[in-house]
Amino acid sequence: MNITFLYDREKMILNLPDDALVYQSHFPEPEASADELVYQTLEKPAGEQRFEEALKRRRNGKVVIVVSDITRPIPYFSFLPKILARIETAGVPRGEILLLVATGMHRISTKSEHIEMFGDFVANNYAIIDHRAEDKNELAEISGKSWSGNSIRLNRHLVEAGFRIATGLVEPHFMAGFSGGRKAICPGCSALGTVRNFHGESFLANPRACNANLDGNPLHLESLSVAKLLGVDFTLNVVLNDKRQIVKAFGGELETAHEAACQFVKSCACPTVEKEADVVVTCSGGYPLDATFYQCGKGFVSCLPAVKAQGKIIAFGGCTEGIGSPEYTATMFEFGGGKWPQFLEHIRNPSVFVKDQWQVQMHCRTLAKVGEANLCFVTSGIDAERLKKLSVNPFAVPRSAVQATVQAMIDEAVASGKTIAAFPEGPYCAPVAKR
Repeated sequence: MNITFLYDREKMILNLPDDALVYQSHFPEPEASADELVYQTLEKPAGEQRFEEALKRRRNGKVVIVVSDITRPIPYFSFLPKILARIETAGVPRGEILLLVATGMHRISTKSEHIEMFGDFVANNYAIIDHRAEDKNELAEISGKSWSGNSIRLNRHLVEAGFRIATGLVEPHFMAGFSGGRKAICPGCSALGTVRNFHGESFLANPRACNANLDGNPLHLESLSVAKLLGVDFTLNVVLNDKRQIVKAFGGELETAHEAACQFVKSCACPTVEKEADVVVTCSGGYPLDATFYQCGKGFVSCLPAVKAQGKIIAFGGCTEGIGSPEYTATMFEFGGGKWPQFLEHIRNPSVFVKDQWQVQMHCRTLAKVGEANLCFVTSGIDAERLKKLSVNPFAVPRSAVQATVQAMIDEAVASGKTIAAFPEGPYCAPVAKR
């Protein structure tokens, strides 16, 4: 059978045996336009007053809307202009509205990305700034301690805001259970030190820090505690199907709206694994998620419940922006070539904390189950010399050869009698182990 996978901005068709297990999300078709779905939840939000009524609680300060960065494919252009118009109609001058891009530890976004995400009108007529986690002048400490006892420093514009709106995309998340909700604040708008525990070794080593689980998940508890201590006045979370269409919108009180969104997503995108396969074929979610190797790691980890121990993962991603941050790249290079157990020992030292070490630690989860030789990664975005340093079985090929390279691996596995599982959406479908 032919299955369509995502690679960068393109679709790639691969032929799999008819008995292959195909893990796909099953979201309903949108019942209305994105505008209408968002309108409905603003009129009748969960655990909260109608949006305009909530706005009347505004304190002195700007209305700050936290928005996701380019790594989340939220079609803000389809609904954000109407929200901004409602805010202005409610009496808030345009000059007192600020869009804050929750970059977390990611790079700052570009003007062209603002246009792609928000549309020309919003990008050119509203104040937009990017969170900078390591710029001390852009951070402010709030009173109280996080769930783990950590001090909290957040983006100062958010701390000083008169009304805080957190938006985001709810999807399975390989560390925090689900994205969205509280993650817009932590790590989205947090200082590097504030996420020290959130992304620390002990949190990620906890088996509850996994896809589709909030119960006892330390990352969820930490993130939620930070968001609650700050105070979020209104939230808006959307859910996308495999066509990147908004199928549901959940607005209102932080916890209530987010929990409802998570339950919906779990029912649509987190199937139970009945039987592990010898070989898993997964993309990395396509653009924008596969723009860096750093982000591609989510695909490796998300498919782990579906593959046998010492089985094989055949993964691919565009990596049009290369590997990732300088810190992440340096750590991957330092502990490549089978030295990943040394990395895990290294970060158990409480004095060690390096930006993006968390993604390396999650990569190690994959290596612990299948081994470096069985983690095959195909890309046209990273040269062979660097790719072989990234603790994968490397296949650096021209773009025109990506499909044929992956297909040849599949054909070889089929010829040897291996059972196959496939993830056409990459980490957007996150199966859970049968318990």
